[in-house]
Amino acid sequence: MAAAMIPPDHAPAFLAAHGWGGAEILPLAGDASFRRYFRIVGNGRRAVLMDAPPESEDSRPFLALSDYLRGHGFRAPEPLAVDLDKGLILLEDFGDVLMRGAIEDRPAHEERIYAQAVDILASLHRVPPAATPPYDWAAYERELLLFTQWYLPAIGRPADEASYLAAWREAMAPLLAERADAVTVLRDYHAENLMLLANGDMGLLDFQDALAGHRAYDLVSLLQDARRDVAPALEATMIDRYCSVADIADRAAFEAAYALLGAQRNAKIVGIFTRLWQRDGKHRYLSLIPRVWALLERDLAHPALAPVARWMDDHLPVGERTVPHAG
Repeated sequence: MAAAMIPPDHAPAFLAAHGWGGAEILPLAGDASFRRYFRIVGNGRRAVLMDAPPESEDSRPFLALSDYLRGHGFRAPEPLAVDLDKGLILLEDFGDVLMRGAIEDRPAHEERIYAQAVDILASLHRVPPAATPPYDWAAYERELLLFTQWYLPAIGRPADEASYLAAWREAMAPLLAERADAVTVLRDYHAENLMLLANGDMGLLDFQDALAGHRAYDLVSLLQDARRDVAPALEATMIDRYCSVADIADRAAFEAAYALLGAQRNAKIVGIFTRLWQRDGKHRYLSLIPRVWALLERDLAHPALAPVARWMDDHLPVGERTVPHAG
C-alpha cells in the first residue's frame, strides 16, 4: 500500500463507534484534492470511507449537496456516519463501475450512457437550485487566473493579467447577464465522477464544490472531458439532445455560452494541471494538457470568444502552447 493511501490512525475507532468494528480498510482512490477514499468491508457489508482532513477540506458542502440531490431524487451516496472534527464520512458504496470504465468495456453503449448522463442534467436543471454561492464573475476570475499564475510562468511566458481578464470580461458579458436562469452546477460532472449502479441508475460523485450558474457548464464538463476523448460527432449529438430535452429556446445563445464556458473551464484546467504537477508532484496531469489545449482552441474558434482569441494570439501564439517541463 502506498504511504499516501494508509488510512488515518483514528479510522478504526470511528468505524467501531458506528458498528463497523474489525472491518477491513482497503485503499480505493485519491483525487486532485486532499481527499482520500477507502473501501470498508466486514460482515458481508461494504461502504466507502472518505478521509477529508478538516484543516484542508470542509466537508459540510458535500453533506449539504448530498441531501439536496437525494431529496430531489438523484443518486448521491448516502452518508452512513459522520465525524467532521476528524474529517471522516462513511458513505454508501456505489461499487466499481465508473462511466469511463463501462464505456471502455462496452464501446457500443457509449451513446446510450452519455444520453443517460445528459438526461440527468436536464432533470437537475428543472428543480430549484441548491443553496450555494453564485458562479459569478468573481468565481470565474479566480479560476481564470490559474492560467496566468501557474501555466504561463511554467512555460516561461509573461503574464499580463489585466489585459487577459479584460478580454475574458468582454467575452463573458452576455453570459454574466443571464443570472436569473441559474441552475445547480456540480462543476466536475464527467466520466470519472459518474457511476453505473446495479439497478441501472447513475450515481453522482464529487459535487461538493457546486455553485449556482449557467446550465451549459456541466454539459461542457461532460462532453469536453479532460481525461478522455469524446468524438465531436457524439458531442454534437448530446448537445442536440440536451437542447431538446431541456427545451432550450435560443439555441445560438446556448451554443455561445457552451463555447464560453468550455474555454473558461479549459483555461482553468490547464492552470490546475500545471499546479498539480509543479506544487503537488502529480506528474501524470501533464500528459492531459495537450487534450485540454485542443479543446480550448476549438472553443476559441467560436465568434463569442473573439476577444480572448485575440489575446491568446497576441500573447501566446499557437506554436508556444506547450506542455510545461522541469528545468
